[in-house]
Amino acid sequence: MRADARRNYELLLAVAAEAVAEHGADASLEQIARTAGVGSGTVRRHFPTRHALLEAVFRERIDALCARAGELVGEPDPRAALVEFLIEITRAAATIRGLAEALNRGRTESVYCASDQLAEAGEPLVRRAAEAGVLAPDITFADLSTLVTGIALATENDPDPGTTATRLLSLAMTGFTVTPQAPTSETRA
Repeated sequence: MRADARRNYELLLAVAAEAVAEHGADASLEQIARTAGVGSGTVRRHFPTRHALLEAVFRERIDALCARAGELVGEPDPRAALVEFLIEITRAAATIRGLAEALNRGRTESVYCASDQLAEAGEPLVRRAAEAGVLAPDITFADLSTLVTGIALATENDPDPGTTATRLLSLAMTGFTVTPQAPTSETRA
């Protein structure tokens, strides 16, 4: 890539990251071009689709999450490893504006994307948890990703989205109903 094209790419990426942080995944591509001082054609040359732009904006964070999954695969407790990974994805998706939407769009638009990368990284954790009997065998990473994305989208505008999203994920994992206990002889007396 030529030096000027590289500078444009890096400038567009920095401006896009700020725009997505402020406006979410629907940040205006035209406004990004204007702020960067380039034409909309330059934006389209570097990022042919909105999804390509979002992928580039979130690439570092997704790579870090995938690396974390690789570290967690070696943990002795498969359930704890999977839960920790899901919490990290949930917190990131809830607190990094636009990430949950980008993950959701990638999954629904059937393009190679961050959600595919996370699935590839997360599948070994899901498989280990299922083999250990701590996760229902019919649960897939796609199921868990959909759950996490839904929670993140629902809490994105919460005053403390990371905490609220983690709480809701915990509720989903443990369930929210309590089975009443039969009265014991001590409570009947």
